[in-house]
Amino acid sequence: MAHVAFVFSGQGAQRAGMGQELYDAFPAVRSLFNRHEKHRRGTIEQCFEQGDQLKSTLNAQPCLYTLSLSTARALEAEGITPSVAAGFSLGEVSALAFADAFESDDGFRFVCARAQAMHDASLKRPGGMAAVLNMSPRDVEGLCKKIGGLYPVNYNAPGQTVVAGDPEALKQLALSAPLQGGRAMPLRVSGAFHSPYMLPAAHALEALLSVYTLSPPRLPVYGNLTAKPYGEDIASQLVQQVISPVLWQKTIENMIQAGAGLFIEVGAGTTLTGLIKRIDPRVAAVSVQDMRSFQEAVLLAKETKGA
Repeated sequence: MAHVAFVFSGQGAQRAGMGQELYDAFPAVRSLFNRHEKHRRGTIEQCFEQGDQLKSTLNAQPCLYTLSLSTARALEAEGITPSVAAGFSLGEVSALAFADAFESDDGFRFVCARAQAMHDASLKRPGGMAAVLNMSPRDVEGLCKKIGGLYPVNYNAPGQTVVAGDPEALKQLALSAPLQGGRAMPLRVSGAFHSPYMLPAAHALEALLSVYTLSPPRLPVYGNLTAKPYGEDIASQLVQQVISPVLWQKTIENMIQAGAGLFIEVGAGTTLTGLIKRIDPRVAAVSVQDMRSFQEAVLLAKETKGA
């Protein structure tokens, strides 16, 4: 029997009005948004009404975390409990919170601090990111070394690797990739995430995590750093995660090998759903964004568990 997996969206998936239908329909969603609003005023307004403010890391991460976690809890309230989970970058924190690795509101506090630390690191050392298409990871790595100042940071799917680093080097990448049959697309992000540019953020998070109580997840949560389920080293992985590549393709391949057959993306957008279908077209994947897709996910999950 195939397992159900929850995958939690990362930064970049956010959009104005995301989750409004789910907020209106489900007490679990409203409850978490209202709780987080007390800790950080403006969370609800930014998510549902002020899409322009979601461009900032400071706002995007708390809003997307709240939506992802509350959607997952709403699904669980409908009887859909995943066997495994994973998240992309920020989404990994959401997955750990869903799996009760954080105590109560500590996950939200950590996300707010993580957003601030990454924002500050981006101001200290400005950088950018680009998605390189139609090239193998090895060729992308070689091109980064040749140009200099660039780092492969997201191994997303076959033919898609994201690179981060120096803005001028990214311009050179855009010129050089077509010579090897590829294409480099600039990403609208505020920093060179998951690269050495984020070292100041890693140092800040290391100090912060020392005051939190972290528990083993109640279900396997696959980490970006290793593409394997978390052990007891939760804090160290969360620190290393912000300066290390996201091994997304390997993560999904390992989850499928472990029995995952239906992936339900919680958060915003369909980015992870699209990547999963590129990684393995044989598995089912659906993104929950509104009532229609929520009901579709519930139906698919019940069919999967009953198969």
